[in-house]
Amino acid sequence: MARSTVDDPLGAAKMSDESIRRYTDGRVPEPGIKHLFSAENRFQRRLDVEVALAQAEAEVGLIPEGAAGAIEAAARIENLDLARIADATALASHPLMPLVDELTRVVGPEHGEWIHWGATTQNITQTADILVLRDVHRTLKRQLATTLRAVSELADSSAAVPMPGRTHSQHAVPVTFGFKAAVWIDELIATVDRLERLEDRLFRVLMGGAVGTFASFGPQGRAVERGVAERLGLGTMPVPSRAVNDGMVEFVVVLGLLAGTAGKIGKDVYALMQPEFGEAFESIPAGTVGSSTMPHKRNPQLALDVQSMSAQVRALTGPALESMLHDHEANGGMTALLEDVIGQAAVLSGDLLVRLSVIMSGLEIDEERMRANLALSQGLMGSESLMLELGERIGRQSAHEIVYELAQAAAVGDASFLDLLLRNPTVREHLDPARIRRLVEPSSYLGESVTIAREMAQHARAVADRLEFRAEADAFSGMGAVAVDVQQDGLSLTTV
Repeated sequence: MARSTVDDPLGAAKMSDESIRRYTDGRVPEPGIKHLFSAENRFQRRLDVEVALAQAEAEVGLIPEGAAGAIEAAARIENLDLARIADATALASHPLMPLVDELTRVVGPEHGEWIHWGATTQNITQTADILVLRDVHRTLKRQLATTLRAVSELADSSAAVPMPGRTHSQHAVPVTFGFKAAVWIDELIATVDRLERLEDRLFRVLMGGAVGTFASFGPQGRAVERGVAERLGLGTMPVPSRAVNDGMVEFVVVLGLLAGTAGKIGKDVYALMQPEFGEAFESIPAGTVGSSTMPHKRNPQLALDVQSMSAQVRALTGPALESMLHDHEANGGMTALLEDVIGQAAVLSGDLLVRLSVIMSGLEIDEERMRANLALSQGLMGSESLMLELGERIGRQSAHEIVYELAQAAAVGDASFLDLLLRNPTVREHLDPARIRRLVEPSSYLGESVTIAREMAQHARAVADRLEFRAEADAFSGMGAVAVDVQQDGLSLTTV
């Protein structure tokens, strides 16, 4: 028996609400993306494209002006019979014709026959999905602004807090927690940059007719394309082929990179929360239950979410790239594949980012535990510092051999690294005891950690400010054209 499409007339809800709900949803804000992929919203976006098409065609004389006005007046989702569309979709097995037929019925016989003039299905559905993705893109950038602001506060407040730097999971040289946060900032800002750079390749209408040659629009094809694009606030494609989808694929790949960054941050927090480290903790609200049988558990629930969602988004980049393999001028299977993938990636990315933002805004760090962990290696973290200073006197390689032997002896024996240094005649010949002690003190070998942390915190705030201003401009643009006025006290917006 065929599955009913009444509740999901677009066939887009591949996952039910329950299947994508997580028990941690109550701990985070609503991401604001899932509803963008609802049947109702996607229907309305398709109607918006049909209106823009009719208006552009009327402007160049392809259809009567009265038809364009009638189509615009009728093309609201509340004017249509969704049950009728659902039943027709099940019968016709087509993603758009039932919507076109219903709009034709509502517009009436005088003007309805001009709907969808010269267009093919993908011209409407893909352009409509681009409008949805533009809203997704804006939402993700707002979430990134919130996350960057939270991480900037962490980087600033912990800029000078020393902790063990770790490579290959072993103590390396000291860093500060602010430096670790600066690394997170750097990659998050890179994601912002990638999202902004892809805009011109992503936000474009697909309006070239059946294969992209404008044959159905005649010599006015490019004018129709420009008219649709201007009305929707989108760009145009040099070659409007239905087989060209690299901009949408790039968006999924960038979301995969964002997921990689977020997953790495989540993995850091997950590790630092382990009792053996105990250096940083995601906030655990009162009443949160970690285990049904172990009452003491305070689990890194959101960090685990971030890691699992990261894996899911990253896994979607493969199918997205696969969807580029259209044969000839179009392959509906590849189009459908990318449509599914991009929706999943967008929703997951929103869920991931709100969790990351909550983690960053509530992250608690234990400075005493960090200092205690620094002491675990009993001065071994100072081996590089001491080796370099000794190398200035006896040569780097000779110093490395001496310090290496002493460090390895300390690692497997009972004597501390400091004691072995103080007893070594070559070391004592060139460095006095006070200097040796200073060189193996972790807080004396932080490099530019503090400066980097504070600079990146400032950079993060500047990027967050810009993203928030852009979001305000996007919202403001609905009231008219936006003029950006750069004043001494910052940016302002006016309508013109």
